[in-house]
Amino acid sequence: MTDTRRAIIMVIDSMGIGAMPDCKEFGDIPECNTLKHVCEYNKGLNVPNLEKLGLGNLQDFMGIKKVEHPIGTYATLVEKSKGKDTTTGHWEIAGITLDRPFSTFPEGFPAELIDKFVKETNCGGILANCPASGTAIIEKLNDEHHATKFPIVYTSADSVFQIAVDTDLIPLETLYKWCEIARKILTEDNYYVSRVIARPYKVIDGKPTRISKDRRDYSIEPIAPTLLNNVKNNGGKVIGIGKIEDIFSKSGITHAIHTGSNKEGLELTLKAVKNELPLEDLAYEKNKTYNKTEIIFTNLVDTDMLYGHRNDPEGYGKAIEEIDTYLTPIMDAMQEHDLLIITADHGCDPTTPGTDHTREKVPVLIYSKSAESDGNLGEIEGFDFIADTIRDWI
Repeated sequence: MTDTRRAIIMVIDSMGIGAMPDCKEFGDIPECNTLKHVCEYNKGLNVPNLEKLGLGNLQDFMGIKKVEHPIGTYATLVEKSKGKDTTTGHWEIAGITLDRPFSTFPEGFPAELIDKFVKETNCGGILANCPASGTAIIEKLNDEHHATKFPIVYTSADSVFQIAVDTDLIPLETLYKWCEIARKILTEDNYYVSRVIARPYKVIDGKPTRISKDRRDYSIEPIAPTLLNNVKNNGGKVIGIGKIEDIFSKSGITHAIHTGSNKEGLELTLKAVKNELPLEDLAYEKNKTYNKTEIIFTNLVDTDMLYGHRNDPEGYGKAIEEIDTYLTPIMDAMQEHDLLIITADHGCDPTTPGTDHTREKVPVLIYSKSAESDGNLGEIEGFDFIADTIRDWI
């Protein structure tokens, strides 16, 4: 086909829409429903574009209207993989199903792992080694971090090895190097940890403050080829916006750019749709030619990182409303044979006990100027429905 075929995937990180049947196995309550509870807390959301695409038709969300003739096709996706984390969700979106969850460390990491990390990084020692909220742990241990220069190493209910340092004390390049060493140890010693996360911060006006734009995720490499690999290997472009290149450990990505906020990610997505990104500057391989197949893959992390994990349903709601405002220019800029898919990767209900992800179903909204709505497709097993849909499209 001579026409350009593009798929635009926008992941609203953690915008789940109801507990999975096995949620209790993951420490969650059956009542968790991120979007529903965010809507209730805010007494409704102003999201006219998500309404037009059919989001309100999926279930009763306070203030998100049901529309008689939505312009999108919509469905509820039930995760097949065993997990409730970013990597698991995104991998399944791209076609990989995991039959066992990544390892978690509710009592902290084993001594032999920490000892090896300290030896290979030559960092002298570590602080914390426990599950913690990132904002809380850096506030608690900032003074000790400055006194010892030891990195703050912590985890959560998810499969993550997080390293926080004040980059005015420890250079950012050193933090990244320590994360690479941790990723290597975890992989070689088969700990099956999903991500190592660099958590840089600075003390601003006396308060330790994380620097989102310099965060990096060092994911385990995908265990099988994904849709992204298929497109790349066949000569197409795969543009990762936000932490997409980290989630896939660069596998299947041809161009990438990190973001410091949802607003930046939305602006870059709009530029990508309008063919205004400086792709040569973002390419892994310079001066390479590509065919007319393209995936634009964006992760919008603020809903999860800034609001879900911090039990802030008001901020969560405002973040969804901000995303909605960008959908008009994005859809207006789409070409005839572009396919827009809006979805989520898990839940993070800010109104339930705890600050961790929740195991939830997710919405999927599908729109193209060249295809009429198929209405409500109901409940579909597998986030990989998205990968299958895009394969059929492009």
